[in-house]
Amino acid sequence: MKKILLVEDDKAISKNLILLLKSEGFGVSHASTQKQAADMLIKNKFDMALVDISLPDGNGFVVCTEIKQTQNIPVIFLTASGDESSVVTGLNMGAHDYVTKPFRPRELVARIRAALRKTDSFPAIFDRNGLIVDIASGVVKKNGKEIFLSALEYRLLLIFIHNPTNIITRDRLLDELWDAAGEFVNNNTLTVYIKRLREKIEENPAKPQIILTVHGTGYRLGGGYVPE
Repeated sequence: MKKILLVEDDKAISKNLILLLKSEGFGVSHASTQKQAADMLIKNKFDMALVDISLPDGNGFVVCTEIKQTQNIPVIFLTASGDESSVVTGLNMGAHDYVTKPFRPRELVARIRAALRKTDSFPAIFDRNGLIVDIASGVVKKNGKEIFLSALEYRLLLIFIHNPTNIITRDRLLDELWDAAGEFVNNNTLTVYIKRLREKIEENPAKPQIILTVHGTGYRLGGGYVPE
């Protein structure tokens, strides 16, 4: 049984989440404050954590830092808004994903299972054409220099990293990005985000080597994937 640490101060949300997660076969330990979470991390080992950003005695960023210092597990942030800066901060601290409240139960469970699968199956470092992504810390570097991606750009990049051999359709990308940063992503804006991401990670965005276009279908990761 996978054990989840839930850090959430809203009683109603906590109650519903605990019932949902237990019904899906997960073990759940609940903390309503930053201090309670810290105590639980000392005494227990978990497989992943769901962490609310806003807590009565602090914030979820501190909890995420404590998790990364003590346990190598994925963290999904629960945020009450699509505030871009909060999301980016969380991802840059090494959070695996984030979900904006109110969230759909099935979507949350799918995100949890995906995070657990990726943790079990994928390496922590992606290295391709001078692009290095440290998935554990959320740090992205190009030719040795750190670059900064928006929350949506980072999630988009992770989709390709976690599907190194698959062609990813535009419809799938739209489904994956449905709530990123609270923004509505349609076919036109997806093209814009792909373009922006390429401008940051490719040597020559006009001739991409990392994110390749599969005409009439979608995109795929370029060859030369080197896990570490």
